[in-house]
Amino acid sequence: MSRLDSFIRRMQAQRACLDTAASLTKDVPGSILELGLGNGRTYDHLRELMPNRRIYVFEREVRAHPDCTPADEDLFLGDFRDTLPGAAKRIGVKAALVHADIGTGEAVSTAAITKFVAEHLAPMLSPGAVVVSDQPIDGDGWETLPLPEGIKPGRYFLKRVPG
Repeated sequence: MSRLDSFIRRMQAQRACLDTAASLTKDVPGSILELGLGNGRTYDHLRELMPNRRIYVFEREVRAHPDCTPADEDLFLGDFRDTLPGAAKRIGVKAALVHADIGTGEAVSTAAITKFVAEHLAPMLSPGAVVVSDQPIDGDGWETLPLPEGIKPGRYFLKRVPG
């Protein structure tokens, strides 16, 4: 499969999983957390899917399209290991949905950041929250949800927090 085809499939999986998560969390109170802004495509999609939810974004360095850049008060700028631990106090509300696009392309560093993110996300999540991610993030008691139809296992991941 070409890299272009792989990218297209990943984007289709990402969109399908975000759409599913939005539906699953429509009655779950809380904000949205976006870990990894990138070009701002998923941030923009989440704004359309859930226009009444506040979205907090965590990004090392903003390089997104200007129309897809969050307001300063909704942006945690810097490495996740520095910004995520203090974020719950600043945000003040638990999250109903998390989208984490945190893979580095290198297995050892991705595993370390995934473990760190899971540990620090857990106390920030509402009961019933859904975590959508490009990596298998596992928190205590989190349930693996079935992927939307047509999405190959391992392409994207859906987890639900107990509640």
